[in-house]
Amino acid sequence: MAHKIFLVSGATDGIGRVTATELARTGGEVILVGRDRAKAKRVVAKIKRDSDNEQVSFEVADLSLQSDLHALASRLNDRLEYLDVLVNNVGAWFQHRQLSADGIEMTFALNHLGYFLLTGLLLEKLRSAPAGRIVNVTSVAHRGRQIDLDDPQGEMRYSGWSAYHASKLANIHFTYRLAEMLDGGSITVNCLHPGFVASKFAHNNGGWLKWLMIIVQQLAAISEAKGARTSVHLATAKSVAGVSGKYFDKCEISKSSAESYDKETRDRLWRLSERLTGFTY
Repeated sequence: MAHKIFLVSGATDGIGRVTATELARTGGEVILVGRDRAKAKRVVAKIKRDSDNEQVSFEVADLSLQSDLHALASRLNDRLEYLDVLVNNVGAWFQHRQLSADGIEMTFALNHLGYFLLTGLLLEKLRSAPAGRIVNVTSVAHRGRQIDLDDPQGEMRYSGWSAYHASKLANIHFTYRLAEMLDGGSITVNCLHPGFVASKFAHNNGGWLKWLMIIVQQLAAISEAKGARTSVHLATAKSVAGVSGKYFDKCEISKSSAESYDKETRDRLWRLSERLTGFTY
């Protein structure tokens, strides 16, 4: 693992931080991505201490902002000869509808388009690795949901929870569609449900919703360490080398929802993603 290079988004909190720490313990180089420079600096220092690995660094970017995604990818493409593993981990739930700086509904911009654009911009570096891996963190929350492609940004009707569910389904559609495109090459792409984790998820909404989530997490959630296990497994395990286009739960291949296998929705979502980002794979 000494020459492996890992990139983890949303890595200054929660399962992203634990994932980055565990990857650092393998001896590889780990790059964290977060929005807050001071916080990222503190987290990197702690990971270095906890892992006894000095090959840990950070990049600052707001992954809901497409100019930041392009700037981040440009810095990484200049800096790296190759990238072994990309862990797309960032995501959030927004109770009230809000727009990103690009004028795109925030849940869709951050949770889906962030994965879509950053992965595409770094794809050549993943191809330059002996066996690149893309790991997309999604959620069991995708089950029983559909993506309303006639109103994908909730302009006519918005529910924060429904938008979050749809974004997690979009992560799976993205994984399956990209795996089809990359079939036969050196890169694998898989997605996973980490479990219901006691993290800071949904705390950004504040008020009663934040405290309700904290109480529910205390009663029913698993630890961040347990939540990160499947991400680390997909990033490092020899047993999944060559496995692609799969949905994992508790480190095992699982079946995602019936809606996630709808090819028409998958293709429409892909075309919409290309249009909203201006990026073609």
